[in-house]
Amino acid sequence: MKINIDQSRCQGHAMCYSNAPAFFVLNDDGYIAMDGDVTVPEALEAAVLRGVGACPERVLTIVPD
Repeated sequence: MKINIDQSRCQGHAMCYSNAPAFFVLNDDGYIAMDGDVTVPEALEAAVLRGVGACPERVLTIVPD
């Protein structure tokens, strides 16, 4: 599974990180520090999907296969 991260839209709510801290990386100001298409390890897919759904700014989207 891959997700797309549009870093420019992040408002620093950190809901993604709250749901999947083992995957999402935040910068020192609390904004997502990842950008573009990112491959999600299979073991973290469920947590990352929760993070995608929790983002109020819709910064994260699932990349179709």
